[in-house]
Amino acid sequence: MSPSISIELQHQITQFLYHEAALLDDWEFRAWLELLDDDLSYTMRTTVNAQTRDRRKGIQPPTTWIFNDTKSQLERRIARLETGMAWAEEPPSRTRHMVSNCIISETAQADVFSVRVNYLLYRAQKERDETFYVGTRTDLLRRRSTAEGWGLCGREIILDQAVITSHNMSVMF
Repeated sequence: MSPSISIELQHQITQFLYHEAALLDDWEFRAWLELLDDDLSYTMRTTVNAQTRDRRKGIQPPTTWIFNDTKSQLERRIARLETGMAWAEEPPSRTRHMVSNCIISETAQADVFSVRVNYLLYRAQKERDETFYVGTRTDLLRRRSTAEGWGLCGREIILDQAVITSHNMSVMF
C-alpha cells in the first residue's frame, strides 16, 4: 500500500472486492455485470514455466490467451449460463472466491487505482469434481458515484498452475 492510500480507501476497496466475490459465489451474475465498466479488459494468459537462466536474460516463452474479454463478451458468457443449456454448468458449480494480500497503488488517472490481490477460487461440481485455481490478479478500479462506489475497468488474472486440470473454464474470476 502506498503511503498516500488511506485506511478508509483500503477498507472501501477491500469491501468492494468482498462484495464482488459474494455476488460471483451466489450466481448473481447480472448484479456482478453492473460492477463492470463498459471499457473493461478482462484477461488471463497461460502460465509458462521458464528456466531461471532464461528469466535472467529477459527471455519469456510465448503465452496464449485463456481469456481476453470485454464486458460485452462477459455478458454473452453469462447469458449462455442463464439458459440452462450450458452443459459445463449443469448442475451449476458451487464456488468460493477468496481474496487476500490486497495492495493498492495509485495510477496516472486520479480516479483509478491498481489493486493487486492473491486469490483462491474453489469450485465444486457434481459429487466429486473439485478444482482449485490459485494465483494473483491485478484489478483496475475506477471511482464511481454509485452505491458500490467503484467500477472494475481492468482485470489481469495470473494463474500459478501451468496445467489446468479442470474440465472447463466456465467460472468467473
